[in-house]
Amino acid sequence: MSDTSSKKLNKLTAISALFLSLGMVGGASASVCVGTCGTLGADGVVTASPQGGNYNYVSTSGGVAVADLNLGSETNGSTYSFSFAGNAGDQLKFYFNFVTSDGSQYADYAWVNLLGPVSNITLFTARTTPSGNTVPGNGMPAISPGVAVNPATVTVIPGGPAWSPLGGSSGTCYSGGCGYTGWVEATYDLVDTGTYSMLFGTVNWLDSAYQTGLAFDGITVGGIEVDPNPTPEPATLALLGLGLAGLGAMRRRKTA
Repeated sequence: MSDTSSKKLNKLTAISALFLSLGMVGGASASVCVGTCGTLGADGVVTASPQGGNYNYVSTSGGVAVADLNLGSETNGSTYSFSFAGNAGDQLKFYFNFVTSDGSQYADYAWVNLLGPVSNITLFTARTTPSGNTVPGNGMPAISPGVAVNPATVTVIPGGPAWSPLGGSSGTCYSGGCGYTGWVEATYDLVDTGTYSMLFGTVNWLDSAYQTGLAFDGITVGGIEVDPNPTPEPATLALLGLGLAGLGAMRRRKTA
């Protein structure tokens, strides 16, 4: 490779690195859904969150085999993840609403993990239970130190919850434990500076009948809203075009 070609390649490498850094729009990078995820406004028992507007959700309805907490009897479910940049001391805040049509021994669950530069944090777990606290979930990993949930005691509002992401299970209930929590606030102060990844998940337990879901919204880091559905900004797209144009020019020169 000539010195000229080497310099151009190094320049394009630098442009690509800059593009990747700009790909984290509004502090967040592209999201990944496995199974059933979506965005929805107030629907059935799930109202708009305290932030208002639409919220995101995951549901076991139409779920697939997913990476779960490996407690032993999971069948299928869905996960949603995205990454964001944070600084040590920034407060992460978000709202969630656990909704389930399943009950008794079919104890479906949901969880949110935060994978940081150094450690993995359990932000919350929720689980079908006929009585008592729904968060943290019965028999599930404890919520990590430093995570605060408001209200501190979370129980379900009982009954067959009507919510369209539950599919054919909307409005139904199998035995005791069905219902929804309403919107719950969770906060955690980031310990390290770097890139974090949030993973939202929900799974069926023992069978794949009677569905369960998790709505989430209002994600902020250091008081700044983080979009869990990021799209590239025009400047980022323009930079990508510049990089591709440069690669094309190099290819034409090489074949000339």
